[in-house]
Order: sequence, then C-alpha cells, then structure tokens
Amino acid sequence: MSTSPVATRDEISVPQIIYVLYLAGLITANVTLLIGVIMAYVYRNDASPWLKEHYRYQIRTFWIGTLYSIVAFILSLILVGMLIWPLLMVWLIVRCVIGLRDLRRGQPPANPGSWLW
Repeated sequence: MSTSPVATRDEISVPQIIYVLYLAGLITANVTLLIGVIMAYVYRNDASPWLKEHYRYQIRTFWIGTLYSIVAFILSLILVGMLIWPLLMVWLIVRCVIGLRDLRRGQPPANPGSWLW
C-alpha cells in the first residue's frame, strides 16, 4: 500500500477522534462507539484513498465488535461468555492502537480487512 505524501493535522484529526471515541466506548457503555461509526460513515467519501482505508478499518471494527459482543452475550448465559468480554476489550484496544500508530505514520492500516488485528 502506498503512504500519503504528507499527512496534515486536519486530515488525520477526524480518524484520530474516531479511534479515541472507540477507546472511550470501553468506559461509556458503547455510546461513543456508535458516534464514532456514524462519523466514519459520514467522512469516508471525501477522504483521500489512504484515509478511506482507515475509515473502512474503523467501520469494520465497529461491526465485527458488535458481532463478537452478541456472541459473548449469548455465551454469557452459560457463563462461557464471561471469559470472552475481557478478550473483546483487548481486541478493541489493540485495533485502535494499531490504527492510531499507522495514522500517525501517514499510512493506511496494514490489514484493514482483517477480523483480528
């Protein structure tokens, strides 16, 4: 993947905010996650190609996380899911940290289509 020639602060501010909103979702009972995914959908069309990959990564993070949460909730009914919730939190933190790192480097996420990292 190509990197952007020069990433301006304005270009990366919205994706940075979205990553922070996702991380804040761990504290705010997921309200900020919903705000973040709405922002990603709104801003992705006008973004440069490398930033579109970040928005894609963020949107996939939301929907995959939602799916994993549903599975964890269902499995919580038989107590197995209680072990999955902490893993889901770690998964979200790792995806956001990787996304922020790549964003600061002016690069698209290494694997935006991944279900894991």
